[in-house]
Amino acid sequence: MKFEKWQALGNDYLIVEADALPWELTPARIKRICDPHRGVGADGILLVDTDPADSHYVASLRIFNPDGSESGLSGNGSREAIMYLRRRGHTDRDEFAILTPSGPIHPRVTGATTCSVEIGRAATTSSDYPAGAADGVGELEAAGARWRFRHVAIGNPQCAIAYEALEELDLGVVGPPIEHHALFPNRTNVSWYRELEPSVLRARIFERGAGETLASGTGASGAAIAHHLDGGPRHVTVRLDGGELVVDIGPELDVTLSGWAVPVFAGTLADDFVKELDETQ
Repeated sequence: MKFEKWQALGNDYLIVEADALPWELTPARIKRICDPHRGVGADGILLVDTDPADSHYVASLRIFNPDGSESGLSGNGSREAIMYLRRRGHTDRDEFAILTPSGPIHPRVTGATTCSVEIGRAATTSSDYPAGAADGVGELEAAGARWRFRHVAIGNPQCAIAYEALEELDLGVVGPPIEHHALFPNRTNVSWYRELEPSVLRARIFERGAGETLASGTGASGAAIAHHLDGGPRHVTVRLDGGELVVDIGPELDVTLSGWAVPVFAGTLADDFVKELDETQ
């Protein structure tokens, strides 16, 4: 099985084309492939189908977390898939469309390693926070503290928390009980953020199914939207552990995310490893 490994701000994914798969990507196989010690190692797998049923789209994209669960959208993963499709010659256009489980996304290639992508319209209500108020604001207790948050749905659920002592947080301790809190029946991603200046945020991200990550496009978007709804601007630079992303928020909470993505290496799974995966259900 051939694949390419890409990264965007340290958020790394394996990109696999659907016709290269010798079997279904089951949760057990995904875990095994993403394992950093017994597999290739990655924050997830991007499954790209370059022959979608609807010819309006250059490709369809599915996104899998390293625990085997599926995500509706990934901002960093989407940019990696966009730049992969362009570099591999699946399109020569600067603007095109890709279909994801969360709906269409519309990228614009802006350079050899950069693009912006319209990732959809955010909402503060969703089935991922069924007991929530219309503005998404709520409180919960976790890890011995009480947290005020805003729920933002942007392809996947975000729990955005404004917090000044950001660098003191141990995300490995505070992240899991929020991710799995009863308020979020499908689990949630968590973004802690603070304002550095009106148009610049610092954020740290804990992703469901992955844990603390160097960066997250939808996590950065969730933080930027929460900040905007609390009075912040529509154009925000979000500084993450892995680098910076730019988030633009439209009047109806339509989000455009801009940043870079680059390839790391191409590879082929060893025959012995493929045989092990054959025997893994």
